[in-house]
Amino acid sequence: MKYQIIGRKVNLRDNFKERVYKKLGKFEKIFSDDAEATVTVTVEKNRQTVEVTIRDNGMTYRAESAALEMNDALDSVVDILGGQIRKNKTRLSKKLRAESIEQYFAEEPAPTEEVPEENYSVVRTKSFTVKPLSVEEAILQMNMIGHEFFMFLNSSTNQISVVYKRKNNTYGLLEPEY
Repeated sequence: MKYQIIGRKVNLRDNFKERVYKKLGKFEKIFSDDAEATVTVTVEKNRQTVEVTIRDNGMTYRAESAALEMNDALDSVVDILGGQIRKNKTRLSKKLRAESIEQYFAEEPAPTEEVPEENYSVVRTKSFTVKPLSVEEAILQMNMIGHEFFMFLNSSTNQISVVYKRKNNTYGLLEPEY
């Protein structure tokens, strides 16, 4: 696994970086050698936030936690990632064996752009490669990256659709109507 450790508003010590390698090292047997782990540490006032994103074979795992100490936040993030992997292990292994990995798509971050409009401004634009997914696969991907919504190419209708998480922990599907 390849690691990228980023400190925002903080200089990270070597002992913290070693702790990251040790904690995330237990996931190396699950992911391929090409997997990329990005660890971002942000310090704001009395809060230290640790965000970990692991990308492997088009799948994205993401967790974020804030605490008074960055080591505590790292421990919490590793626990969250472990839970995500355990929760989705059977579904993922079944999907990966039954279908090719090209059924999934990976987000590719785009450069931040600011586009001024009348009363609205876009502060961030993301672009990503779209591959056909079933609704169930889109919900799984949305849950793994920890977002409230997810845009995908619906494999049954061959149109762009959006799944989203509702307040009562159910899911909704938005489809275009022409």
